[in-house]
Amino acid sequence: MKTNTPTVPQDAHAVRAEVRKAYAAVAARAANCGPNAASTCCGGGGPPAIGAQTLGYSAEEIAAAPTGADLGLGCGNPHALASLRPGETVLDLGSGAGFDCFLAARAVGPTGQVIGVDMTAEMVKQARANAAKAGVRHIEFRLGEIESLPVDANSVDVILSNCVINLSPDKPRVFRDAFRVLRPGGRLAIADTVRTADLPADIFADLAAHCGCVAGAASVEELEKMLRDAGFVDIRIQPVDTSREFIHEWLPGKNPGDYVLSASIEAVKPA
Repeated sequence: MKTNTPTVPQDAHAVRAEVRKAYAAVAARAANCGPNAASTCCGGGGPPAIGAQTLGYSAEEIAAAPTGADLGLGCGNPHALASLRPGETVLDLGSGAGFDCFLAARAVGPTGQVIGVDMTAEMVKQARANAAKAGVRHIEFRLGEIESLPVDANSVDVILSNCVINLSPDKPRVFRDAFRVLRPGGRLAIADTVRTADLPADIFADLAAHCGCVAGAASVEELEKMLRDAGFVDIRIQPVDTSREFIHEWLPGKNPGDYVLSASIEAVKPA
C-alpha cells in the first residue's frame, strides 16, 4: 500500500543517539534482571518483549539458545526464511544479546561462521558473555553500525536481521552495505516492520515510537526501491497480518498495528 509518511526523520543524529540509549538500557536491565527484562523490571526502551514462540520459533530452537540471549525484541523469525546450510558464513545486523546468532551457529555448524554486529556496546558485551557461557567458538560479536559494517566485502553468504533496520535513519545505506559484504549469490533473510498506512504526526515525531520499531518503518514500496537501487534481485516482501495483535501492545492507546505490521523481507545479490 502506498503511503506518504516521510522515511527520514529530520534529525538522524538524534534518532541514532536515542536508539543507542534505549537499547543500552535494555541490555543493562537484562544484565541486572535476567531474561525478558525488557518487559519485566523495566518500563520503556524498545518495544515490549515478545515471546519467541509467538514469533514462530520452535521449542527446540528456543531451548538451544543460552539463557539471556533472547531479550524478546524481535518481530518475526528470519530463520524461517534463511534455509541456513552447514559451512555458511552468516551476518546478523543488530544482533543484540545474540539469540539469532546462536541459532545460526547451530545451523551452520563448526565449519561455518557467524558474525553479529550491534552499535550498542552494552549489547555486544552481553552477547560475548553469552557466547563464552555457551562455549560457542564459531561466533563473533563486533561493535559497529549497520550502515557501515565492520565486515569485509564479498565475505558473507547470508544476512539475517530481526526488527532492526527500521531503526536506522539511513536505510538505503544499510542495504548498500549489506550488498557490499554479501558474496555473489548471497541472500537476505530479514524480519522487520513495514508501514502499511500513513503514521499520525504525533507518532512519527515521537522518538520513543521510533525506538519502539514503529515510527521508522518504511513502506513495502519504499523498501523494494531501496533494495533494487542497492543491486538486489528476487525481492520478496510479505507483511504478516497476524502481527497486528502484538504490535498494538507496543504503543498502548495509539493502535500502532493500524499503521505498521511485521514482514518477511528476502532478496538476493546476483551471482
